[in-house]
Amino acid sequence: MRFTKMHGLGNDYVYVNLFEERVENPAQVAIAVSDRHFGIGADGLILICPTEVADARMRMFNADGSESEMCGNGVRCVAKYVYDHGIATKPELTIETGRGVLTLQMFPDAQGKAAKVRVNMGTPILPAGEIPTTFTTDRVIDAPLMTDVATQFAKEFETTGVDARLTGVSMGNPHIVIYCRDVAALPLETIGPVLEHHAAFPRRINVHFVQIHSPNEVTMRTWERGSGITLACGTGACSVAVAGVLTQRTNEILLAHLPGGDLELEWSGRETDPVYMTGPATEVFTGDWPL
Repeated sequence: MRFTKMHGLGNDYVYVNLFEERVENPAQVAIAVSDRHFGIGADGLILICPTEVADARMRMFNADGSESEMCGNGVRCVAKYVYDHGIATKPELTIETGRGVLTLQMFPDAQGKAAKVRVNMGTPILPAGEIPTTFTTDRVIDAPLMTDVATQFAKEFETTGVDARLTGVSMGNPHIVIYCRDVAALPLETIGPVLEHHAAFPRRINVHFVQIHSPNEVTMRTWERGSGITLACGTGACSVAVAGVLTQRTNEILLAHLPGGDLELEWSGRETDPVYMTGPATEVFTGDWPL
């Protein structure tokens, strides 16, 4: 299996071009190649597939083999691969994903390779049952954190200034956003898995803790469903932008600092308007993996 290692702000995946290759058991392959000691090392596996409704289709598998609906950093890399490798060399590409067909604008460098990609990520999904969560309110906006979690991590939350409320957003995959005073000091490795697997989230959840610097700038850290702590999460950053506008903490244009780099985000605050995300995509190396 010929593969390409790519990343968006350090959120790295193994990419396979199914226009030329075949992968019979992608869940099993995802687990094998993602292992950072015995495999290639990645947050998961992404397949670049033919489709009749767009320039290419993206299928995304987490490091644990579970398939996810969407990956913001991943879709930028898929677009870069499609553009750079001549599958489609248009300034605007369409990629089919688990949440529909997305439109991406390409920004090439001096060598004609895609360096930055702006993605129309679609409209946020806000009804509690569609995220999905078990919350009985119509929307999950600054909702009180589950009592058992707040009690279990009371000391950690006090130390890092966690606001024990959460906002739920789906960008085709489920997210919760929680604000705190000191995101760097938060023990995400212990809090993240508890929230991911909590009964309030029937399809598990991606968890983002956010520190606000100004109405136009935040720093965030992410625990990704099925992968753990990652250097960046594009759909998560979009959810942070949406949550900030919904709770009136941040403005419609937002710069998000992630451990792997920065993303530029835009959302009008109208539920019928899409979220826009702009960021880099990087190809690292290619190789062969025995199937």
